[in-house]
Amino acid sequence: MNLYDDLKERGLIYQVSNEEAVKKYLEKKGYFYAGFDPTAVSLTIGNLLVITLMKRLEKAGLKPIALVGGATGMVGDPSGKSQERVLRNEKEVKESTAAIKKQLANFFEIKKIKFVNNLDWFSKISLITFLRDIGKRFSVNEMLAKEAVKNRLEAGISYTEFSYMILQAYDFLNLYRKYGCALQIGGSDQWGNITAGIELVRKNSSEEVYGFTTPLITSSDGVKIGKSELGTIWLDSKLTSPYAFYQFWMNIDDKDAVRFLKYFTFLPLEKIKEIEKEFSKNPQNREAQKALAKEITIFVHGESAYKRAQKISEVLFYGDVKKLNLKELEEVLLNTEVVRLEKFDSLSVVDLLVLAKVVDSKRQAREDILNRAIEINGGKMISASFAINKKNLFFGKYLVIKRGKKDYKFAIVR
Repeated sequence: MNLYDDLKERGLIYQVSNEEAVKKYLEKKGYFYAGFDPTAVSLTIGNLLVITLMKRLEKAGLKPIALVGGATGMVGDPSGKSQERVLRNEKEVKESTAAIKKQLANFFEIKKIKFVNNLDWFSKISLITFLRDIGKRFSVNEMLAKEAVKNRLEAGISYTEFSYMILQAYDFLNLYRKYGCALQIGGSDQWGNITAGIELVRKNSSEEVYGFTTPLITSSDGVKIGKSELGTIWLDSKLTSPYAFYQFWMNIDDKDAVRFLKYFTFLPLEKIKEIEKEFSKNPQNREAQKALAKEITIFVHGESAYKRAQKISEVLFYGDVKKLNLKELEEVLLNTEVVRLEKFDSLSVVDLLVLAKVVDSKRQAREDILNRAIEINGGKMISASFAINKKNLFFGKYLVIKRGKKDYKFAIVR
């Protein structure tokens, strides 16, 4: 199976400007690019599909260009947004640009990938020159017909965001002129910007360039993935721990697991079919989720982080919490709600359960203790007369309270 057919079989091609031409271009192993605007200090799993797609093309011999938009990040892309973005200042954008470039470098072979910042060319062109040479190439009527603009007309869109597609189109023209880059990829919300770039290159050079998009990633219920109960899933381990990241993929719905294996992992399609076959027979074993969580966690955070996340999961759900070291426990707490308790000499277990929001009342606390449903820091034999003191704390300040088989609450004593 050739590269294009593999991408199509995986469901990774949603819109394409010229299918036959793109097939041939992929075989030529030329340059391609994807853009990332520095809207935060880290990328999220919303960016992950494009990153894995770039990696697939790199593995196939194509030459990746990662554009981090130091200029476009100052403007804000209206695509996929129902209201105007809050503009970021120059210092914030500069810091985020550097952070995202560093983050992206972890996924690619440094000798093969080129990093560019569109501030390099936008800072060298005057507004008048840009309007005369580039703006003149765009029809307002055509711009109004683009989805990103059309969807915002009722709510309102500023000229700043309205002009975004012209800026991105100019990126494509610059990369075509400098590197001969004739292919842009991106998420489906970028289709209007990609086609604007294709048209600009054609009008300026009479040459054809190409683009294709990945589908919008939604769950089987139609919900856009990328959020959890605790918020955004970041690719930065300081913002979303590898354990929380791993658990996000472990908890993917059965209906989505095999599809996401095709989207996000580099497993051969034949291997995915084997997993699917076993998964359909014994879904309770969650083989598809295990493969998904393993492959993606290793790709984003590395083998050791995956093994640590796997160990933490085993300990929390099936083992003894006392086996967690300080680093592992703090990794769990990074993306978990933690109750902060005032320092105490002694505290009854009944009061603790109420203060830590494990139960709503002392009556419920006593009932759970009587039913042996409560564990504190791995201790199973808890009575209503039991008192917590400094000796009972993990690492001098932490309490891990388990109610039932899998319901955990965490507390820190200040």
